[in-house]
Amino acid sequence: MLKHRGFPGRLSGTDFQFVIRRANPKGVTPITVRERYRDRRPADKRADVGFMAALWAQFGDEPFERGNLDAGRLSWLFGREVIAAEDPFDPASYDAMLRINVRVAEASFPDIFDGTYVEEGQA
Repeated sequence: MLKHRGFPGRLSGTDFQFVIRRANPKGVTPITVRERYRDRRPADKRADVGFMAALWAQFGDEPFERGNLDAGRLSWLFGREVIAAEDPFDPASYDAMLRINVRVAEASFPDIFDGTYVEEGQA
Protein backbone atom coordinates (compact mmCIF):
# COMPACT_ATOMS: atom_id res chain seq x y z
CA MET A 1 0.00 0.00 0.00
CA LEU A 2 1.43 3.31 -1.12
CA LYS A 3 1.59 5.94 1.63
CA HIS A 4 1.05 9.45 0.30
CA ARG A 5 3.74 11.47 2.05
CA GLY A 6 2.77 15.05 2.82
CA PHE A 7 -0.95 14.34 2.60
CA PRO A 8 -2.81 15.59 5.70
CA GLY A 9 -3.89 12.80 8.04
CA ARG A 10 -7.16 14.45 9.00
CA LEU A 11 -9.12 17.69 8.84
CA SER A 12 -7.35 19.90 11.35
CA GLY A 13 -9.20 20.29 14.63
CA THR A 14 -11.51 17.33 13.95
CA ASP A 15 -11.54 13.54 13.93
CA PHE A 16 -12.37 13.37 10.20
CA GLN A 17 -9.72 10.97 8.92
CA PHE A 18 -8.16 11.41 5.46
CA VAL A 19 -5.61 8.56 5.45
CA ILE A 20 -5.21 5.18 7.09
CA ARG A 21 -2.04 4.10 8.89
CA ARG A 22 -1.85 0.50 7.76
CA ALA A 23 -3.55 -1.93 5.41
CA ASN A 24 -6.64 -3.67 6.78
CA PRO A 25 -5.65 -7.27 7.63
CA LYS A 26 -9.26 -8.40 7.03
CA GLY A 27 -9.26 -7.08 3.47
CA VAL A 28 -9.41 -3.80 1.61
CA THR A 29 -12.43 -1.60 2.29
CA PRO A 30 -14.02 -0.99 -1.13
CA ILE A 31 -14.73 2.49 -2.41
CA THR A 32 -18.46 3.00 -3.03
CA VAL A 33 -20.63 5.87 -4.23
CA ARG A 34 -22.26 7.63 -1.27
CA GLU A 35 -25.12 10.05 -1.78
CA ARG A 36 -24.53 13.53 -0.32
CA TYR A 37 -27.84 14.92 0.86
CA ARG A 38 -28.41 18.66 1.39
CA ASP A 39 -29.16 18.18 5.09
CA ARG A 40 -25.69 16.83 5.97
CA ARG A 41 -24.04 18.37 8.99
CA PRO A 42 -21.83 21.42 8.35
CA ALA A 43 -18.85 19.53 9.80
CA ASP A 44 -19.31 16.76 7.22
CA LYS A 45 -19.43 19.33 4.43
CA ARG A 46 -16.23 20.97 5.73
CA ALA A 47 -14.55 17.55 5.72
CA ASP A 48 -15.53 17.07 2.06
CA VAL A 49 -14.10 20.48 1.15
CA GLY A 50 -10.91 19.90 3.14
CA PHE A 51 -10.36 16.48 1.59
CA MET A 52 -11.00 17.75 -1.93
CA ALA A 53 -8.60 20.65 -1.35
CA ALA A 54 -5.93 18.22 -0.13
CA LEU A 55 -6.45 15.97 -3.16
CA TRP A 56 -6.17 18.93 -5.52
CA ALA A 57 -3.06 20.29 -3.80
CA GLN A 58 -1.37 16.86 -3.81
CA PHE A 59 -2.37 15.49 -7.22
CA GLY A 60 -3.93 18.22 -9.38
CA ASP A 61 -5.46 16.75 -12.52
CA GLU A 62 -2.99 13.84 -12.68
CA PRO A 63 -4.09 10.23 -11.99
CA PHE A 64 -3.17 8.96 -8.53
CA GLU A 65 -3.04 5.66 -6.68
CA ARG A 66 -5.57 5.10 -3.91
CA GLY A 67 -2.86 3.91 -1.52
CA ASN A 68 -3.54 4.90 2.07
CA LEU A 69 -6.36 7.35 1.30
CA ASP A 70 -9.38 6.61 3.48
CA ALA A 71 -12.07 4.65 1.59
CA GLY A 72 -14.90 6.23 3.57
CA ARG A 73 -13.74 9.76 2.80
CA LEU A 74 -13.11 8.90 -0.88
CA SER A 75 -16.58 7.37 -1.11
CA TRP A 76 -18.23 10.74 -0.39
CA LEU A 77 -16.58 12.12 -3.57
CA PHE A 78 -16.38 8.97 -5.71
CA GLY A 79 -18.43 8.85 -8.88
CA ARG A 80 -18.64 12.65 -9.05
CA GLU A 81 -15.52 14.67 -8.17
CA VAL A 82 -13.21 11.63 -7.99
CA ILE A 83 -13.51 9.02 -10.70
CA ALA A 84 -11.76 5.85 -11.80
CA ALA A 85 -8.68 6.42 -13.94
CA GLU A 86 -8.47 2.86 -15.22
CA ASP A 87 -10.71 0.28 -16.80
CA PRO A 88 -11.39 -2.20 -15.32
CA PHE A 89 -11.51 -0.46 -11.95
CA ASP A 90 -11.17 -2.48 -8.74
CA PRO A 91 -12.81 -0.53 -5.88
CA ALA A 92 -11.26 -2.94 -3.35
CA SER A 93 -7.62 -2.42 -4.30
CA TYR A 94 -5.03 -0.16 -2.70
CA ASP A 95 -3.41 0.00 -6.18
CA ALA A 96 -6.56 1.37 -7.88
CA MET A 97 -5.94 4.47 -9.95
CA LEU A 98 -8.19 7.50 -9.50
CA ARG A 99 -8.31 11.04 -10.81
CA ILE A 100 -10.15 14.27 -10.09
CA ASN A 101 -12.97 15.11 -12.47
CA VAL A 102 -11.96 18.78 -12.61
CA ARG A 103 -15.14 20.06 -14.26
CA VAL A 104 -17.41 18.49 -11.63
CA ALA A 105 -15.06 19.34 -8.75
CA GLU A 106 -14.95 23.01 -9.81
CA ALA A 107 -18.75 23.14 -9.82
CA SER A 108 -19.03 21.40 -6.43
CA PHE A 109 -16.18 23.18 -4.64
CA PRO A 110 -15.58 26.51 -6.44
CA ASP A 111 -13.62 28.04 -3.52
CA ILE A 112 -10.83 25.50 -3.96
CA PHE A 113 -10.32 26.29 -7.62
CA ASP A 114 -10.80 30.07 -7.61
CA GLY A 115 -8.25 30.57 -4.84
CA THR A 116 -10.63 31.75 -2.10
CA TYR A 117 -10.52 28.54 -0.04
CA VAL A 118 -8.81 29.03 3.32
CA GLU A 119 -8.22 26.01 5.53
CA GLU A 120 -9.72 26.35 9.01
CA GLY A 121 -7.20 27.76 11.42
CA GLN A 122 -5.31 29.46 8.58
CA ALA A 123 -7.46 32.62 8.33
